[in-house]
Amino acid sequence: MPHAEKGLAVGLFGGSFNPPHAGHALVAEIALRRLALDQLWWIVTPGNPLKSTRELAPLSDRLLQSEQIAKNPKIKVTAFEAAYHIRFTADTLALVKARNPGVDFVWIMGADSLRDFHRWQRWRQIVMTFPIAVIDRPGATLSFLSSVVAKTFDYARVDEGDAPRLARMKAPAWTFIHGPRSSLSSSAIRKQAKG
Repeated sequence: MPHAEKGLAVGLFGGSFNPPHAGHALVAEIALRRLALDQLWWIVTPGNPLKSTRELAPLSDRLLQSEQIAKNPKIKVTAFEAAYHIRFTADTLALVKARNPGVDFVWIMGADSLRDFHRWQRWRQIVMTFPIAVIDRPGATLSFLSSVVAKTFDYARVDEGDAPRLARMKAPAWTFIHGPRSSLSSSAIRKQAKG
């Protein structure tokens, strides 16, 4: 797990990154800038419990590829979940919170993930652990409003203009961040590589 001093604002950006691509780097850069983060932890997960592992590249490969794409020195690429045998985001966030008192964290996710977020293990607990920044993705701009999470936690939505303060807020708190979008997708890249 990367080190963060007390008082820092740190973004947590997790995913399979199978493979990582410029769209992921764009989300990370937008989050760093718009959320006024001191660091961003790019968390390469051992695997997504909601996705098939049949096409999952080895963790070491995805970690190396992520390090090659994440050029900003504020981005810390890590795969610490594997060392702790963690499969679910709720467990990851509980561990991060316990190990880093005094650090202000915000969970970062693409808007495309929000559609199915209510299917994640203990999704309400995730929302109650750290503030969440939802970064715009192609085709997901309008659908996020109808998501179960957006409706359930509508009262906790923070204006996008207050995004720089999000990491310092008490959960539940979330915002939707508009900005440049990349049409790249890991599944499309895998499909093209097969083709």
